[in-house]
Amino acid sequence: MLCIKNGLVNDAVNREPYIADILVDSGKISAIGVNLEVPEGTEIIDASGLEVYPGFVEAHAHTGMDGHGAGSIQADYNEMNDIVTPQLRAIDGINPMDQGMRAAALAGVTTVCTGPGSTNVLGGTFAAVKTWGKRIDDMIVKEAIGMKCAFGENPKTWHKSSTTSRMTTAFYLRQALAKAKEYMLQKEAAGDDISKMPALDMKHEALIPVLKKEFPLKAHAHAADDMFTALRIAREFDVNITLEHVSEGHLIVEELAKENVPLAVGPTMTSASKYELRNLSWTTPKLLAEAGCQISIITDAQVIPQEFLPVCAGIAVEAGLDPFTALQAVTINPAKHCLIADRVGSLEVGKDADIVIADGSPLTVPTKICYVLIDGKVIKRPEDPQLL
Repeated sequence: MLCIKNGLVNDAVNREPYIADILVDSGKISAIGVNLEVPEGTEIIDASGLEVYPGFVEAHAHTGMDGHGAGSIQADYNEMNDIVTPQLRAIDGINPMDQGMRAAALAGVTTVCTGPGSTNVLGGTFAAVKTWGKRIDDMIVKEAIGMKCAFGENPKTWHKSSTTSRMTTAFYLRQALAKAKEYMLQKEAAGDDISKMPALDMKHEALIPVLKKEFPLKAHAHAADDMFTALRIAREFDVNITLEHVSEGHLIVEELAKENVPLAVGPTMTSASKYELRNLSWTTPKLLAEAGCQISIITDAQVIPQEFLPVCAGIAVEAGLDPFTALQAVTINPAKHCLIADRVGSLEVGKDADIVIADGSPLTVPTKICYVLIDGKVIKRPEDPQLL
């Protein structure tokens, strides 16, 4: 058992921070209050003069799959032999001991939603995992939180023999969903009669949870027209969807506000390396949030190193984003975006004890991260080095 005493708690739920104690038991937050009584033998962390935050959550990255400093040797986030690969699962490609994971954890990014890249029209399922551990099976928050699909330049660039236009990209997605729906209906009609069951197809099987709305399509779309295509197809098949990157979101704020789907904005701390990034702007999170959209700020690591997630939120504040909204954009909003808000994203009783203690706001560069807890275990203390 552990108790964090007298810290200024920024819980990502209440706008105003408050002084309180946080009691941690068996990896969970068991109590939050003033002058909590604790059992004898409880480890005490004196957070007087310090600020306490939820562990930060990344809604969209490739951490552990795009190997730190390894180039193509550890690039396990894109399968290049097929343009439609919904059967692939991120958990089978994550290296939990990759240096990028450790850097994220020590910077207070305690949960990442990581998965396949955007070379394929359908890339496979993203997973939500903690950033500290040796075996991915022990780090999973949720095995499947979204089915990656991609629009725009990446599928066209990497699969020139299969698709050379946005129309073909949309066709491949429609075809995959239509075939999976037919397969699902055949299975349902067969019931317990094995003789009537269709032949097992792992691609179709992987899309059934999408069709049943157990998790959404996770749609890579930078440009405004690609976002609209993604939304159009989602409506055609009556499936849930999240939009990832949303680089031109500030150009279509009113339309996105009407759609009311979760938006993951970024990576913005990067160059306009391709045409669909030409309108990158740090004001995008501000404008979308002010219109009532649920936004998460993302690094798309390793595009931006994972440890700079809170810094990206801070830059968005400099561009006009409300500071509390910025905090939510790297805590509770990505947790909601990735269907894991029951466990992470805020400091509330019953949630995982993923906690960051700092000497100021982690959204500003000079702030020092003093302690990081993941599942109630202290993985960083003030005496530890700030860098790897």
